[in-house]
Amino acid sequence: MDQPFNQKKGSIWNNVFVHLLLWGVIFILPYFFMDSERIFTWKPFMRSIPEMLGFMLVFYLNFFVLIDQLLHKGKTRPFIFYNLLLIIVVSFLMHYSRELLEYLLPELRPRWRGRMPKFFPWLFIVRNSTSLFLMMGLSVALKMTVRWFEVDSERKELAKAKSEAELQNLKNQINPHFLLNTLNNIYALIEFNPPKAQQAVMDLSKLLRHLLYDNNQAFVSLSQEADFMRNYIELMRIRLADNVTLTTDFFYSETSTTKISPLIFISLMENAFKHGISGDKPSFINVSLKEHPDGKVEFVSKNSYFPKTDYDKSGSGIGLELVKKRLELLYPNNYLWHTTIEDNVYSTVLVIDTKKQEDDTKLLDRG
Repeated sequence: MDQPFNQKKGSIWNNVFVHLLLWGVIFILPYFFMDSERIFTWKPFMRSIPEMLGFMLVFYLNFFVLIDQLLHKGKTRPFIFYNLLLIIVVSFLMHYSRELLEYLLPELRPRWRGRMPKFFPWLFIVRNSTSLFLMMGLSVALKMTVRWFEVDSERKELAKAKSEAELQNLKNQINPHFLLNTLNNIYALIEFNPPKAQQAVMDLSKLLRHLLYDNNQAFVSLSQEADFMRNYIELMRIRLADNVTLTTDFFYSETSTTKISPLIFISLMENAFKHGISGDKPSFINVSLKEHPDGKVEFVSKNSYFPKTDYDKSGSGIGLELVKKRLELLYPNNYLWHTTIEDNVYSTVLVIDTKKQEDDTKLLDRG
């Protein structure tokens, strides 16, 4: 709740700083081009007050009113007309306000003012009009820039919200899919080996605990996910026949700070058990999980390949499709996933660069 408020507050202060910097450059920079003896004196500053107010009037009437009400709504001609009218009126006001100021404070009147020809005021008005046109253009440029950043920020927020909603939807699809397969396994055990079915229920309760609590988080520790994978493998081991060889290798630090998306590997393991087991032929399944020092997490699964027929398939391949979608949403450009089938051996390798993804997420949040 606090983060959007803090971002909005920071954006307001950034805008204030930009405006202060803008007017500081406009009103102070000309003094640096004067003689060294006239870097700053109060008389020129006082005489320039009407111009300052005129500039700010045109700038902010455009910034807060005309651009939003006319230009952004596609009313270009009214926008130009009202600006022409505004600039002409303000040009006269700037000139005669200066004359009024010099009349009230004669010491501000420059000596050369009395020697100017009668048509000379029009030169001031033309000069003022030109300057005000520049202020109008500057207002439009700054407003467009601010609007672009706001739209870009909103786009990022919408994209982030959409990604989170899609991820939650994918998780909601994974849970029923996973539970359906597991319950089918327990159902098969009940018929021929009740004690093993009881053990399977205990293992399932551990899995459900992970699904109900840890799965609600965007990321969990690698050790938590590894424990979940072990529980799943032990649940599946109960129903394996003697002709199946199952090996596992887990290499990671118990004190590791690496975070991983929950259930990211479960569909890959389900696929190995689905297609890697034969009822009468020698079969094998090897699952390994390794954490590298550079923050990369490598999952490798190899199994004998006994593809199911169209009549024997379950799940319609939804698990692997969900894995692909989640990887694109969670680890875009930060993962490598490839599968091979060679000599009746199916291999899948998934490498996730968790460190780089964490850095990219921090940069995105700051942006």
